Amino acid sequence: MDRLEAMSVIIAVNDTGSFSAASRRLRIPVATISRTVAELEARLNAQLFQRSSRQMTLTDAGRSYIEACKRIIEQVDEAEREVSGEYRNPRGDLAVTSPWGLGHMHLLPIALEFMEAYPDIALRLVLTDRIVNTVEENIDVSIRIGSLPDSNLIATRVGSVRFVLCASPGYLAKRGRPTEPADLASHDCIGVDSHAAPKSWKFVKGGSEVTVPIRSRLTLSDSEAAVEAAVAGAGITRVMSYKMQAARRAGKLVLMLEEFEQEPWPVYIVYAERKPAPLKLRAFLDWATPRLKARLA
Repeated sequence: MDRLEAMSVIIAVNDTGSFSAASRRLRIPVATISRTVAELEARLNAQLFQRSSRQMTLTDAGRSYIEACKRIIEQVDEAEREVSGEYRNPRGDLAVTSPWGLGHMHLLPIALEFMEAYPDIALRLVLTDRIVNTVEENIDVSIRIGSLPDSNLIATRVGSVRFVLCASPGYLAKRGRPTEPADLASHDCIGVDSHAAPKSWKFVKGGSEVTVPIRSRLTLSDSEAAVEAAVAGAGITRVMSYKMQAARRAGKLVLMLEEFEQEPWPVYIVYAERKPAPLKLRAFLDWATPRLKARLA
């Protein structure tokens, strides 16, 4: 393995925190990762990482060396991008992640239009509700719901989503429409939880948060299934607003207790700062940001 490849390996180990994670990111065997680090430490006559059973952390020598490696790799990458025209024309691969429902309903249509407008850019969409390690999975842009932790990432708010209560008109015709959260105790509620049936839902009443016990006769592991069950008349469910919009527009679901909803959750488009930013990234941000804002208004 040459020096640049060895530098890429130790950067990956530092970024991901382990040999196995670096192996998955670089798609090379763990044994190759371990051997490369050992050979590099032997050649430098210095220990680069402190090893523990759970994580790899840089030594002082490793910290100085890896900072130099990053500068070298960035310069090489920049030179290659310049030659390939990435900074002259929007082109290349771009990876974007989003929660499944939001991505399916809002991001995918925007992405398809974007591909029509930019035929030299290849998109990889990771639509999932799990927490994605953007470094390990080489993600360029993330769409995230909820408050964000402090980080060096750039975040632009593109809208918000509500956590809404809904049921089918048929169910409400048979069982009556709740007028306040306490009424839910006498209704069939459809819970969403992969481990156990939820015992309560939270609302806001008189400016204070209140916890209301519910009777959850049906509990499902995902909210998309809960929406389908509510459409079928199985009861009242509580999901993010974008997940039931299509059913609501079709007249299959109606909202209730809107005045007791919690504060909407913010939606952000998030990415790491790169100077200069590749045109493919700038093109996607300029395209997706106003369109997501319009859809989430």
